[in-house]
Amino acid sequence: MSEFYEPKHLRPEEKEPPRRAPLSLRRKRRRLLVRLVLASCALLVVIGIGMAVASVLSGLPQVQNLPLGGPQDLDEIDIPDWIDQEFLDFGGSRSGEKLEHVNDIAIHYVGNPGTSAMGNRSYFNDPATEVNAHFLVGLDGEIIQCLPLDEKSAATNERNRDTISIEVCHPDETGQFTDDSYRSLVKLCAWLCRELGLDENHLIRHYDVTGKACPLYFVEHPDAWESFRADVGEALRNLP
Repeated sequence: MSEFYEPKHLRPEEKEPPRRAPLSLRRKRRRLLVRLVLASCALLVVIGIGMAVASVLSGLPQVQNLPLGGPQDLDEIDIPDWIDQEFLDFGGSRSGEKLEHVNDIAIHYVGNPGTSAMGNRSYFNDPATEVNAHFLVGLDGEIIQCLPLDEKSAATNERNRDTISIEVCHPDETGQFTDDSYRSLVKLCAWLCRELGLDENHLIRHYDVTGKACPLYFVEHPDAWESFRADVGEALRNLP
C-alpha cells in the first residue's frame, strides 16, 4: 500500500460541501418569522386593551334584566289607595317618554330641608324645572305619585331609562328621614319590589349612579343604608 494513500471518504476533492437553502427560501422563512413576531405582539396588545376595558366596565353600574315573572305592562299595575296620585302636567320636566322595563328602584332626598311633599311636587310641576321623580315621600309619611310607572322620570341621570325614582323629604341638613317618612319609604319600596318582580338588592342610591351625595344620610351612613335594604326585604316577605 502506498504511503500516500488516503481513504476515499477523506479525500478533500471528493467531500460534499454542506447544502444551503436557496436565498429565496431563506427570505421566505425570515419573513414568516417576522410576521409571527408581529402577530404575537398584536395579540398581546389586544389582550391588554381588552383587560383594561373590562376593568373600566366592572366599575360601572351593571344593568340587569327584569327577572322572569315580572310584569311586561307597567301601566297595568294597580296603585293602592295609600298613594295619592297627583300627576305632573306635560311639558317642563315631564316628557311622557315611556319606560319599557324596570331594573332598579332609585332613592333620593329632596335636598331642601323642611319642605313638604306637595311643595316639592309643585316645584316639579313648574315649567322651568327640569327634574322630577315618580314618587315623593313627605315628612309625615304621605306619598304622592307624580308620574305613571310606565314613564321615565328625570332624577337618576343615565339610569332614568330603567329605574323608578323616589324622592324623600327630610327635616334638616343631615338628610335623615323622619320615622314616618322612613316607614312609608320601606312600605312603598316593598310594594314596588313585589309588583316589579324585584327584591331589596335592586334598591340603589343616586350616589351609586353618579357619585352625588344623595340621599345624603344614606351616603354618609352606609350601615343605615344596608339596614334600610334589610327592612325592605323583611317587609317584602311579609306582604299579604
